[in-house]
Amino acid sequence: MKINNECCCGCKTEKPNQIKDNCPVCNNEGISVSKVTVEHLVVDDYRNAVNGDQYKICMNEDCDVVYYNLDNEIKFLKDQVRVPIWFKKDADPKYACYCSEVTENQVIEAVVKHGAKSVKEVNAITGAMKNPNCKENNPLGVCCHKIIQEAIDKGLKMK
Repeated sequence: MKINNECCCGCKTEKPNQIKDNCPVCNNEGISVSKVTVEHLVVDDYRNAVNGDQYKICMNEDCDVVYYNLDNEIKFLKDQVRVPIWFKKDADPKYACYCSEVTENQVIEAVVKHGAKSVKEVNAITGAMKNPNCKENNPLGVCCHKIIQEAIDKGLKMK
């Protein structure tokens, strides 16, 4: 879907229902992501389409859009990236740590069955964060510490 920013007189205007920098499909606020992350996570067939530096990730769990660049009218959908996006509803598996391929369920199990209470304890049990290359492997391009902590919190609520 292309965003048409030209009006009938030829001047450039912002699409009225599109909030600046929000997802072009659901209009949800996005989070900035490095071009390096996008390049590493789109499937090979789409790698050449990665153009421009200002990418965002759509954080709407129901939206099929993962990455988008409004300047270049580019968007990549869930089936155009290499990994399931943990916060999207149908992600399978839901990785908590992409670099070590540790799932949210493994983190929760470390908490519920093995008594882990901290990221450090979960990492020792699951092997999470042992092979860090988050800029290329995590869809947000950042350390998975926060995602692991969220899974720990879920596990603690189950105890």
